[in-house]
Amino acid sequence: MLSIYLPEQQQKVLSKITDKLKDVFGYDQFRGNQEAIIENLLAGNHTFVIMPTGAGKSMCYQLPALLMEGTAIVISPLIALMKNQVDQLRALGIDAYMLNSTLTKGEMTRVKKKVLAGEAQLLYVAPESLTKEENVEFLKQAKISFVAIDEAHCISEWGHDFRPEYRRIRSIISQFGDLPIIALTATATPKVQLDIQRNLGLEDAKLYKSSFNRENLYYEVRPKKNIDKQLIKFILDRKGQAGIIYCLSRKKVEEVANLLKVNGVKAAPYHAGLEAGLRVKNQDDFLNEELEVIVATIAFGMGIDKPDVRFVIHYDAPKSLEGYYQETGRAGRDGLNGHCLLFYSYNDIVKLEKFNKDKPVTERENAKMLLEEVASFSESAVCRRKQLLHYFGEHREKDCGFCDNCKNPKERFDAQKEIVIALKTCLLTKERFGINHLVNVVRGSQNQYVMSYEHNELEVYGLGKGDTDEDWKSIFRAAMINQFLEKDIDNYGVLKMTDAGKAFIENPHEVLVPKGHDYRNMPEEDEVPAITTKSYDKVLFGQLLALRKEVAKRKKVPPYVVFSEPSLEEMAITYPCTMEGILQIQGVGQGKAAKFGKPFIELINKYVSENDIETADEITVKTAGDRSKDKIFIIQQIDRKVNLDELAEGRNWDFFQLLEEMEHICFSGTKLNIDYFLEDIMDEEMQDELRDYFMAAETDDIEEALDELGEDFAEDEIRLMRIKIYSDLAN
Repeated sequence: MLSIYLPEQQQKVLSKITDKLKDVFGYDQFRGNQEAIIENLLAGNHTFVIMPTGAGKSMCYQLPALLMEGTAIVISPLIALMKNQVDQLRALGIDAYMLNSTLTKGEMTRVKKKVLAGEAQLLYVAPESLTKEENVEFLKQAKISFVAIDEAHCISEWGHDFRPEYRRIRSIISQFGDLPIIALTATATPKVQLDIQRNLGLEDAKLYKSSFNRENLYYEVRPKKNIDKQLIKFILDRKGQAGIIYCLSRKKVEEVANLLKVNGVKAAPYHAGLEAGLRVKNQDDFLNEELEVIVATIAFGMGIDKPDVRFVIHYDAPKSLEGYYQETGRAGRDGLNGHCLLFYSYNDIVKLEKFNKDKPVTERENAKMLLEEVASFSESAVCRRKQLLHYFGEHREKDCGFCDNCKNPKERFDAQKEIVIALKTCLLTKERFGINHLVNVVRGSQNQYVMSYEHNELEVYGLGKGDTDEDWKSIFRAAMINQFLEKDIDNYGVLKMTDAGKAFIENPHEVLVPKGHDYRNMPEEDEVPAITTKSYDKVLFGQLLALRKEVAKRKKVPPYVVFSEPSLEEMAITYPCTMEGILQIQGVGQGKAAKFGKPFIELINKYVSENDIETADEITVKTAGDRSKDKIFIIQQIDRKVNLDELAEGRNWDFFQLLEEMEHICFSGTKLNIDYFLEDIMDEEMQDELRDYFMAAETDDIEEALDELGEDFAEDEIRLMRIKIYSDLAN
């Protein structure tokens, strides 16, 4: 790949990375591999990112888009996720747009004009939209900085969410020139990883693979009996917490949602069969905390970006461990603990196999192997985290201590003799078979395949006939987790011997393996560690949460777009009483502070005063100096009658930041003549109505004005008229 920048230019850009992270996104430092990934992409190199849900994948392409010339194209499979991300980016003052089937013709035209004019930093495109000829021709004319392919596992037929249109992505984007490509996914087994690289032509890409371990998630599997009683108790014990429940069918989604509602839970359904408007409303209500629980099919899987989901429940067994991992990954994205509960019955596995009966043979066999992995995970007594990490090619020595199997350990036995038999069976069958065939050989099955390969003649045949299928499957799984056996990447499901396995046959040693679950005698509800948080002022935190909801509703954005829960917790620890103080809170940048900070500062000041709390808020001289420079700049530009939108863009502010600066100037006694701009955006009748309101009102409070004036005026229009009235009458 050719580098996008000359060395000295590149050095300048790299020096801005950390500044952008703080100024725009409000973070002091990167997480994990983020910085290395961003630097690699800025250098113009192909990049492949495997990073678990909640670890910050989107930052890896959003921040470079702000630093590189042109528009970054982000190919994303779900429209709901697109809208969610675009809304969040625009709340941060970033010029982000989307191109998909939900837009009107006029909206599409406006988006394309923005891109061609170089005014779009990011453009989210659905893969279906990307394949349309008119969109390909349009993008050929645009200046594109790079292409990001999100949810890249969709390109692999071995992945859990295969999308045929993803197979065309590489040939299409090659028409836009020699562009850097960044592919990102949260779920990729070694097999899927190889498939993604081959199909996107990214064999030479730098691979950044983060750990799949989500330490804050508690994994639990319960037997699927008395499930409605268990479900209601579980949710009512967590009253007020946000959660997602996944069901296999639309009918079951509706039934469970109704069950929860009649039992006093604020819940709603979400599935593809709902009328589009209702589906969007239910999703928005969940994001805006009007609902506690959303009950959904996997259609809801990638469609949200809500950080404070405290639990994810699988009412039915998932179709694959990749799907399970991604769906449970919706919990605890803010870093606080999340509970992942799976209700398991082997009958669900049987049902899912029946659903696959009409698929082509290869696809059906692939789906069957994925379901066997789900059954294996659900029925095993081994540490859940250890099993999940092993599935994604990551080895963990110790048990996690934060799953049901670790919290309630089962009886263990020394399985070295059985593991030796398992390893010898793999060797004697020439390392060409999967776990089911190997178990059949050990148990002395007269299965047609065992007989046709003459494996009934082997010395290991029938050595384990006194034990069950599941007993021996757990032995083979233990051999894999201990790295004596491994899966063949090129031949899915086939087990191969490792060097460690060969050494174990020669010199076996103690290997403790837990006995499987007895679901018939398993207690209905295990005691689970309580979700713990930092020591913050809970009374203030509750008030901040209520204010966040109120502000979000007024701004028509999800509450977490205003401030995240961890940010509110930090406010309830440090009590920031000034704009400078609130800028020190993790996750609060200039844009958020200017747009949302004022009411929070006022609330904290009032609380601190009423409760006689000492604070350590620091006011820096630099901020005051910057404001003085900004004041002079704004006054000069308005005197020259510069368009206010252009004025804000020239300063890298969003419009509300500019308004706040103008208000500071005006309220401190300096007149601003903005008649020229008001005449462009409002007719005389609208101006008169606003003037009449403020002249008759007892207060200039914007919230009261918004309540009184209804939907006829936008907040920026009201604030601009208030500035004019102050300038005309008070200054």
